[in-house]
Amino acid sequence: MSVALIKLGGSVITDKSRYRSFNRESSDRLAREIASSGKQVILVHGAGSFGHVLASEYQLQKGYLDDSQRMGVAKVQRDVRDLNREVMLSLDRAGMPSTSIPPGACALMESGKLRRLETDLFHRYLELGITPVTFGDVVLDSQRRFGICSGDQLMHLLAREFRPELVVFCADVDGIFTADPNLDKGAKLIQEVDRSTLESIPRTSRVTDVTGSIYGKLESMLDIAELGKGTMVINGLVPGRLASALRGEKVKGSLVVGGRG
Repeated sequence: MSVALIKLGGSVITDKSRYRSFNRESSDRLAREIASSGKQVILVHGAGSFGHVLASEYQLQKGYLDDSQRMGVAKVQRDVRDLNREVMLSLDRAGMPSTSIPPGACALMESGKLRRLETDLFHRYLELGITPVTFGDVVLDSQRRFGICSGDQLMHLLAREFRPELVVFCADVDGIFTADPNLDKGAKLIQEVDRSTLESIPRTSRVTDVTGSIYGKLESMLDIAELGKGTMVINGLVPGRLASALRGEKVKGSLVVGGRG
């Protein structure tokens, strides 16, 4: 089964600095671009401001610390499902049959790593011509009792299972840069990213949210690329860029490749 695996970053569909701030215009446009491709798609979206704000407040990324976190688990799961409902409505408006598969109900982590996901559900919905949609969520953990399952972890496991023809990460910048382009005007776009790029980033790089640093995100992307599939990072806020990538056209962004340059 040939599919495209797409991640809509939380920064593309929400304002990550404002709690529960949904970008409906961006979500609706991206849904239309996906629908227009005519491809079979598995869609993953980040939690953005619907997940990171309270997850950080309750320190859910550390696993169980004390009973005060229980309300945090419940609130974050509620919030990310509210975000997911908004994304599902965008897909509905685009005329795309889709179904929500919450990781909190069908995944298991171990010491912060995603170990199991009921991928049979994804297969069966795809066979029906229905797009599976999953998202960053709070998930049970066999060692820590619970933890944050990021969209990037889901992307890696799904890429391993489905071996998609194309993997696209939609970010709020044009790709992977030599520095944070929002902070450093001299930052340059890296058009081809490999293991040597990863090694040039200090492991002490600033952690930006509860799902980890740019180092961790790049490591996940490289692992996916080493499965032998086309993997790219593009700017999902630029109209038409995702549609062009899905059509196989050359677009501005970063191509992530296995091995070293």
